[in-house]
Amino acid sequence: MPRLVFPSHLRHVAPGPAIVPGATVREALNAAFLTRPALAAYVLDDQKRLRRHVVLFVDGYRAALDDRVDGAAEICVLQALSGG
Repeated sequence: MPRLVFPSHLRHVAPGPAIVPGATVREALNAAFLTRPALAAYVLDDQKRLRRHVVLFVDGYRAALDDRVDGAAEICVLQALSGG
């Protein structure tokens, strides 16, 4: 099963890496959202698209929500921070 990794500033909604089922990035994320529903608002917009300042990597390569993943994949969710 894929392993999801989130940035440390999301530790209040995603406390650590998660091993989840899924054949695509979207399926893996949806599996994580079932146990961590607040996480969805940080990753997806109200149209269920990736938020503007969120980027996904699978095994070190930039990925999209519908990209396929294998059982040993590591999916990294990164969120840009702004402000001062």
